[in-house]
Amino acid sequence: MSVHNYKPRRRERRGPSRWETLVLWGTLAVAIAFQISYPLLEGEALRLITIGTVYAAALTTLVNAYLSHGSTYLLRYFVITFTFGLVIEQIGVTTGWPFGSYQYDPSLGAFLFHIPLVVPFAWMMLTHPILIAARALSTKWAVVIGGFGLMAWDLFLDPQMVSAGRWSWSDTSPHVPFQPEIPLSNTFGWLLAGILLMSILQLLLPVERRKNGVNTNAGDALLMWTWFSGVVGNIFFFDRPEVAFVGGTAFAIFLFPYLFKRWINRQ
Repeated sequence: MSVHNYKPRRRERRGPSRWETLVLWGTLAVAIAFQISYPLLEGEALRLITIGTVYAAALTTLVNAYLSHGSTYLLRYFVITFTFGLVIEQIGVTTGWPFGSYQYDPSLGAFLFHIPLVVPFAWMMLTHPILIAARALSTKWAVVIGGFGLMAWDLFLDPQMVSAGRWSWSDTSPHVPFQPEIPLSNTFGWLLAGILLMSILQLLLPVERRKNGVNTNAGDALLMWTWFSGVVGNIFFFDRPEVAFVGGTAFAIFLFPYLFKRWINRQ
């Protein structure tokens, strides 16, 4: 009888390494720190923080997408969201559809065609966690829920950016309730564009995560911070409680059922 040396199989991936975890939560911390500093700054510092916030949040989302779903998912997500954001914004600026007639200010930095380079990354920064939340809420209605989530986020984003002079509309009638500087066409445009983007992602991105991969905590934290900072910032720093009400209510309709379902599943 022969004796064979036993060599145990390598352990399957048990989650992100310490370095990967540090990068993930570090980029999220930077994005949040930038947003916290926003009401305290002005001039060139505010302009740079505005741009830096987008890139930091987008990087957080890209790292989270990679750790959760792998390199193929990451590459597809990046290409789809960047291309979609660039194309839909180019159509919007050129034709006025679907967001209304608007233009970007040069303060947003380098332009690609007629669109600031930072803008497609703004589309990228929340789309992944919103897609994950929408899929968790309903497989059948994920694209509609995800599109609504993007639209709800924009109810925070646009008033802040228009007030800072980053972009503006030539015609704002009829306007979003309590937001006279934002046309209602923009809200419907975001819902339509959001549903279209979510449909593409739903079709081309895998649903399954890596075995024992990183969980959704970082994405969930980004979504919760978006709601919290939008409500608190508009009430206490921007003196716009009506924006806090409209944006906070809309985003809560999307976010809170998802957080409740996650909490129920943990019981």
